[in-house]
Amino acid sequence: MAKMSDCRKDLRPREKLQSRGAESLSDYELLMAIIGSGNAQADVIKIARDLLKILQQNHTLSLEKVKAVTGIGEAKATELVASFELAKRYVAESEQPIIDSPEKAVEQLTDIRNKKQEYFVCLTLDGANRLIAKRIITIGTLTASLVHPREVFADAITDRAASIIVAHNHPSGNLKPSDADYDITDRLTDGAELLGLTLKDHLIVTRSSHASILL
Repeated sequence: MAKMSDCRKDLRPREKLQSRGAESLSDYELLMAIIGSGNAQADVIKIARDLLKILQQNHTLSLEKVKAVTGIGEAKATELVASFELAKRYVAESEQPIIDSPEKAVEQLTDIRNKKQEYFVCLTLDGANRLIAKRIITIGTLTASLVHPREVFADAITDRAASIIVAHNHPSGNLKPSDADYDITDRLTDGAELLGLTLKDHLIVTRSSHASILL
């Protein structure tokens, strides 16, 4: 089994959160960021996987179940349960929005409109077009965002998404797709088909407007 020490430092959850923001992390990576490190009993990767299984089954963490996870001591179990309880009290649960048009997708992209670098974002959707998660996949230079299909589809598969919408901003304000934009759109379309997913759209956003590459 892979260990955290085997991972590139810039791809470790805490470093990734610091450089890309919490929204770029999967649920699994967020758990690893909270746990911090493993111990002689289990690496943080295994601990996070076991905790995620509990969350997926019960949508909550009880002290009894957390303490039963190999590698979790009483102090860390208490810390985890307290964190989830605090989140439950202060973060009101709301139904995820339905993203069935480019305009509704753009509503989720306000945070990247004014960025000075290109941000490549992926929205994962369920079979009813409900938003599962929004993640920043890559942050590029002033003029380009480099992204590989595997980085886009890894979390979509974890989310068990039915479809995805990808988007990136053009700091220049020009809505015209570049050759690279068309190329990654074609590669993502082919990759999605192979994986049984649908690429519903690839959007370009600027400060005040947006355009679709697919529609």
